[in-house]
Amino acid sequence: MTQEQLHNIIQSEPEATSFSGTILVKSGDHAVASGAYGYASTADTRPNRPDTRYGNASGSKLFTAIAVCQLVEQGKLALDSRVMDILEQPAFPRFSSDITVHHLLTHSSGIPDYFDEETMDDFASLWTTRPMYQLRGLKDFLPMFQELPMKFTPGTRFHYNNAGYILLGLLVEKLGGMAFTDYVEEYVFKASGMADSGYFSLDALPANTAHGYIAQEDGTWTTNIYSIPVKGGADGGAFITAPDMLLLWEGLLQHKLLGPELTALLLTPHIHEDKEEYYGYGVWITKRGGGIYKYHVMGYDPGVSFHSAYYPASGTTAAILCNHSRGAYRIMRAIEECLDSDANL
Repeated sequence: MTQEQLHNIIQSEPEATSFSGTILVKSGDHAVASGAYGYASTADTRPNRPDTRYGNASGSKLFTAIAVCQLVEQGKLALDSRVMDILEQPAFPRFSSDITVHHLLTHSSGIPDYFDEETMDDFASLWTTRPMYQLRGLKDFLPMFQELPMKFTPGTRFHYNNAGYILLGLLVEKLGGMAFTDYVEEYVFKASGMADSGYFSLDALPANTAHGYIAQEDGTWTTNIYSIPVKGGADGGAFITAPDMLLLWEGLLQHKLLGPELTALLLTPHIHEDKEEYYGYGVWITKRGGGIYKYHVMGYDPGVSFHSAYYPASGTTAAILCNHSRGAYRIMRAIEECLDSDANL
């Protein structure tokens, strides 16, 4: 399959699915396919652009993992450091003292989550009794989980966990000496050249930022301003552009953010999640045929769907950012079908 065919598929899929968002695929330094579709604001029919900012939900966990690994590289932290010794156990009376940084990074700590995907499926329901507009910093999330009992012994299994990344963010704040979002913007985004990305409040979004939209049963749409925390943090919620996301992969893989040793550790499949899926530090890893098929991140919130990946066999990177609750996965799947049929793309 040629690059032209890939381009045609990426044009046809959005039209067939009413996709709203931005797509960018690069092979090395060369853009092989790109496009922007739908509206960043339906009220004034403001179109999405190639450089529009979108929320990326849990895709931000990779940024958190990079920040933590930077502190490890600086000697301020160790992967086997006991978290409760640093964050002070009395604030988490029922948490195990054996939880390490590695456990939090790999979702194997056993702590309770404020949104437990094993038992909950409606993220927006969290905010029916909690004012989402008050969640502007990491400590604002603590009352939702800090006094709950452990789910299992640390290190015994994988359990996807947002609260664990909140704790990692608190470590960054304590050892990095600044607010978590300021740290990531300075030492991850700026260091990667991601000039258009940041942690923005929903009530103060900058220009060229897409509003997230949620489909209603009657066919109408509402924005997601009452369905997610007002400002993102260590477990998710940054706003990024497609070009910036590919700069992040470049910065990581070219050791602009971490040295070779910590980069390799971050990209190591530390824990098995299911079938071909493993988890490193803040990044999903898919294995096929005994090798690494892709390193990838994803994020889903009401009004947000996001996928981005690096395919080592071809050197291809892709980012699909969508301001609807669903849409990014189908585009990613179409891209991968093209890549799988022609290794030269």
